[in-house]
Amino acid sequence: MQNLKKRERQRRWRLLLGQDAQQLGPVSGQDARLDQALGALYQPGFDRAQPLGAGGGGQSMPQAARWLGEIQKLFPASAVAILQKDATERLDLAALVQDPAFLEAVQPDVELVAQLLALRHLIPDRAKQNARMLVQRLVEALMRKHRPPMEQAVRGARNRAVRNPRPRPHEIDWNATIRRNLKTYRPEYNALIPERLVGHGRRQRRMNTLILCVDQSGSMGASVIYSSIFAAVLASFPSLRTHLVLFDTAVVDWTESLQDPVEVLFGIQLGGGTDIARALTYCENLVEQPAETHLVLISDLCEGGSEAKLLQTAHRLLESGVNLITLLALSDEGAPWFDRKMAAQFTALGSPAFACTPDLFGDLMAVALERRDLRDFASQNRLPIIIGSTGMKRE
Repeated sequence: MQNLKKRERQRRWRLLLGQDAQQLGPVSGQDARLDQALGALYQPGFDRAQPLGAGGGGQSMPQAARWLGEIQKLFPASAVAILQKDATERLDLAALVQDPAFLEAVQPDVELVAQLLALRHLIPDRAKQNARMLVQRLVEALMRKHRPPMEQAVRGARNRAVRNPRPRPHEIDWNATIRRNLKTYRPEYNALIPERLVGHGRRQRRMNTLILCVDQSGSMGASVIYSSIFAAVLASFPSLRTHLVLFDTAVVDWTESLQDPVEVLFGIQLGGGTDIARALTYCENLVEQPAETHLVLISDLCEGGSEAKLLQTAHRLLESGVNLITLLALSDEGAPWFDRKMAAQFTALGSPAFACTPDLFGDLMAVALERRDLRDFASQNRLPIIIGSTGMKRE
């Protein structure tokens, strides 16, 4: 048994150290393929052009595509994402995206697609269809993952908003009433004696308006991708009037294209300056019923325009009754960087500033639609709210 454990340790160290650990013994079979794939990317002494063929020369791109296909066979999806990220950092991504074989072979992930969209002007016409298919694959994967929990959370919030605790006979929801009162079943009477009736009141005549106002500066790529997909999901609710507004120094309203997130993503302009005040002013003009409006600002709050105007606009929105939610990022990594001073000022105004992960966004929308306390939500989910000099900043 000890010999087996020793051999397994040697095997792992041999794969970890690569060609520099030949004294630990040769590798063969599946291990040889693993060693070759990892060595192509990490082996010391290889230059940027050699490992995956990213440098000049007509054979470089097919080599990169073959390597991508090989790692997808050898490693789990979580490891593939890491290897792809390292490869695109070590190689010339601007050159890689020009090759249809690379775009066809690579597995889509949010960070890679964000980089791809930022470089899409470099993609030649012959590769654009493959680039679009790559983005489509990511959209479909994220929809499968995030749509069901988001629909469940938002639908629950909308149902609770019309739940009537004192229903008239014709308003009683019998299924919900029975579930709520199962503990009151009396076997001696073979009957359930409800202590609390559950019913539905009259449906609200006014629709709630939801505005996603998203910063598309260079650092916000993941947030733009997730926001576009979530906006498409939210737009499918008939009780919500959903808008998607993207901005840098200009403002673009993508509301009419929400049924096609891929089209939205190919239209974004990642990078450039930021005029958040201008974007909020545009969104202010979309507000018809402030008490029924929820405005989600997703930005690192690095204002390139007038900070005073930005704070005045945010204050005006809050005073009117708009539910203004400030997210510093909508990404798996949280908030890598943001304007701490501005975030603290938004919190002081009454719009707590914090970062949110995609997995929690559906629950956040449920809290927002019910106008529950965002501080409680952030605290329960360990999402630090920026509250000034003593506030927390997620790195």
